[in-house]
Formats: sequence, structure tokens, C-alpha cells
Amino acid sequence: MASLSELTVQVLTARLTKKEMSLEELQKEMVQISNMIKAIDEGNLQQPESEVPAEEVKPQKINFKKVFKDNEVICLLCNKGFTTLKRHLTKIHQITDKEYKQQFGIPAKQPLVAKFYSDKKKADAVKNNLGAKMQAGRNKKLEAAPKQKKTTKKTA
Repeated sequence: MASLSELTVQVLTARLTKKEMSLEELQKEMVQISNMIKAIDEGNLQQPESEVPAEEVKPQKINFKKVFKDNEVICLLCNKGFTTLKRHLTKIHQITDKEYKQQFGIPAKQPLVAKFYSDKKKADAVKNNLGAKMQAGRNKKLEAAPKQKKTTKKTA
């Protein structure tokens, strides 16, 4: 049978694949896991206190400069940086961007995209004259649509 320290390392390694931790968090987690394994081994494991999982902890105040950087947006659920956050939220955390913004008190108009990325996309659109092309496409679509006859009701 594996020793207490070996089991603790195995559980902790599995946790680290899902979540990045600071040194303090790592040490705290190691002690908790070790104590839990020891309690299971001794047969006196008690129900854990109703502790809020780390992913659901709401920060009191968001530092927008640290979260919404020029080259990345930090996910407040897993503390990883991304160029765009929406796909990460739906694929990894199974929440919508609206739910995420509501959970952390982020204004609805705040984009979940790195500033350099949105600026680059905007510059590409202006360079390629996409606004005018879209308007021309809309106009063409409106002209191609069959014109509806106006029906008038006869009143007696």
C-alpha cells in the first residue's frame, strides 16, 4: 500500500492539472489532503464543513487593469490568460459570458477580449473597407427581395 505522503502527492498532482495554485495555496492543499487521507485511514472521517469551492468564490473588488490587459484577459475562475475569453468560458467552465459577467460584477458593455486583439480586428476591417462592403451587401439584399404589395382595406 502506498504511504500517506505518496497518496498526498498523487492527489495534489491531479488537482494541479485542473487548477494553478500559489505556493501558499499548494501548502494549504497538501495539509488538507494529508489530513483527509489520514482520517480515512483511521476510519474517523467527518463530513467536511460547508466550504465554498475555490471556483465559486467571488472577489470583493476586481482590479480591471490586472484582469483586462492589453495583450490578454485573465479568467477569474482559473486565473489563466486568454486573447478572447468567451470560448474558454463555454468549453471549460460551461458558463456563458453573461453569467460570468454577472457572477463577478463586470459591466455588460465590457468586452471579454484583449485590447490589442480588438484593435487589430478593427484596423483590419477599416483597411479592407468592410463597413462599406457590408452596407453594399445589405443594399443588394434589400433590392433583391420581392417588393410586397400594399393592400388597402375597403371600408363600407
